[in-house]
Amino acid sequence: MTTVTSQHEQDAKDLQKMGYAQELLRDMGGFSNFAISFSVISILTGATQLFGYGLQHGGPVQMSLGWLLVSFFTMTVALSMAELASAYPTAGALYHWSSFLGGRAMGWVTACLNTMGQFAILAGIDWGLANFVIGLLGWTPSPANAVAVFAALLFSHALLNHLGIRVVAWLNDFSAWYHIAVVFFILIVLCLKGFAQPVGFLLKFNSTDGFSRPYSFIVGLLLAQWTLTGYDASAHVTEETHDPRRNAPWGIFIAVAVSIVFGFLMLAAITLSIPDLAQATAFGDNALIEVMKLRLGPGMGAALVWLICGAMWLCGLGAMTSASRMVFAFSRDGGLPAHKVWATVSKRFQTPANAIWGLFGFALLLAVSVKDYSAILSIAVICLYLSYGLPIVARLYARLAGKGGEIGPWNLGRFSTPIAVTAILWIAFISVVFVLPPNLQAGQMMLKVLAVLLAIWFLWSRTHFKGPKYHA
Repeated sequence: MTTVTSQHEQDAKDLQKMGYAQELLRDMGGFSNFAISFSVISILTGATQLFGYGLQHGGPVQMSLGWLLVSFFTMTVALSMAELASAYPTAGALYHWSSFLGGRAMGWVTACLNTMGQFAILAGIDWGLANFVIGLLGWTPSPANAVAVFAALLFSHALLNHLGIRVVAWLNDFSAWYHIAVVFFILIVLCLKGFAQPVGFLLKFNSTDGFSRPYSFIVGLLLAQWTLTGYDASAHVTEETHDPRRNAPWGIFIAVAVSIVFGFLMLAAITLSIPDLAQATAFGDNALIEVMKLRLGPGMGAALVWLICGAMWLCGLGAMTSASRMVFAFSRDGGLPAHKVWATVSKRFQTPANAIWGLFGFALLLAVSVKDYSAILSIAVICLYLSYGLPIVARLYARLAGKGGEIGPWNLGRFSTPIAVTAILWIAFISVVFVLPPNLQAGQMMLKVLAVLLAIWFLWSRTHFKGPKYHA
């Protein structure tokens, strides 16, 4: 008991040094911290929602080589972020890291991009889930039905996050085990049934997009990159995590590593179970549902997809938790209009209630404003990865200038700089690729977002926003 109490006191002191009082309930252990990132990454969400997209832009090779390529470079980003999480364990996470190392302007841009990315990732998860539910229920895939189901799912996530971190923490723990169990179940069922294709099928290229092979493969990388997104969740809940300087970075690293391995095995098994590639590709967004039904029969196939939908729902729950903490932290420092409203913490539940319901409204607005589903996901990936990249750039610049800032107990040592450079180059690459056709709407939205951010900065934030309280 004494050890636990002393660790609580140390965590609160670390937070106080950075200028903040302990307001949120610090009740998460190391596993809970890992679980929230693992749940938001959710290989059962990203890899399945864009399975049809992957078949159209690269085919089976997208599920094998595409996945491994993205996994390698994503790990460099995750490692750099884990190092920063160990040095600066606050709910502001990326926004605070950029501010401490690169100044308030960089911090403000990071926060805005991360907030936009959080809106988009939440909208993308629940919009994809809504379409799966409609397909499984056999309802007409009309805009009205999609919006109604989407709103109901989003409401359920907001309500539970409002009611308390203990419930959500338990569900996130459960979510990690649930994801692992469902992946194993899928692998066992498909292996017992027997694969429809030889292993060499995983290297087969397929495309129906009319682009050249290299271009088609590159834009198809969105499948893997969308899946391996959201692991900053571990950093956003550091103020609710015991010993966050160690638990948060391990949470980020292990969540990404486990997702890479299990994601590859699952995608390989499902791809090898495709009876007819042309037929599966023609199913479009419902490719995974139809492949499961064709291979396992309507009953078992639908049952497995329902299990996957359960994972998507848990993924959305974790995404709401992560996003609300980011909005809370940014508002606490006066970074958003009506910041006092969004920074309000429920006295009864010790959760950022107003931030949660604000996210509900903005995510709903984003989902109904963007026509192409893949464009929503592109916006989420680009905004989030740019927000990941800016603090890494700031840390690298500070290190080269001899102002490296704090170094936490979890660090990369002499490998820190080359890993950071690789991460930055990869983020720059995907930020260009994912606004190209067929995701031009994402590019148009990004230009509008950047224009609005520039206007807000020069008209208001430049003179009114003071940044985080702590300065390294």
